[in-house]
Amino acid sequence: MTTREEVTLLFEERRDAWLRGDLDAYLALWAEDMTYQSPLHVEPLRGRAAFARLVRQAFVLSRPLAFDFTHIAVVGDVVLAEWRIALERRDGGRRVEWWGMSVAEVQGGRIRRWREYWNPADVA
Repeated sequence: MTTREEVTLLFEERRDAWLRGDLDAYLALWAEDMTYQSPLHVEPLRGRAAFARLVRQAFVLSRPLAFDFTHIAVVGDVVLAEWRIALERRDGGRRVEWWGMSVAEVQGGRIRRWREYWNPADVA
């Protein structure tokens, strides 16, 4: 069972690594056999290597500006979170910001499953 304090620390580490653009520190927070799914990924990405390609591409295309968790709820190993994220596109400097929700599964201090819910029109 995961505590809210453990999850909050893990999510803060994730946020801080993302804001620094530190790919290695960011990926270290995810289990090797993790899955990731978002409105842009109907089929989940499976494995940290596949996820690494996505995150690396995101860092190339944009500069992280903000990543705030406004609500976190923990039930066993399942984490529900509401968050706001902002970035700056490197091809012109346009700021993009959106709100989302996620369902995560945390095991052994690592994120094993992450599914996001947000409006794709917000990031277009």
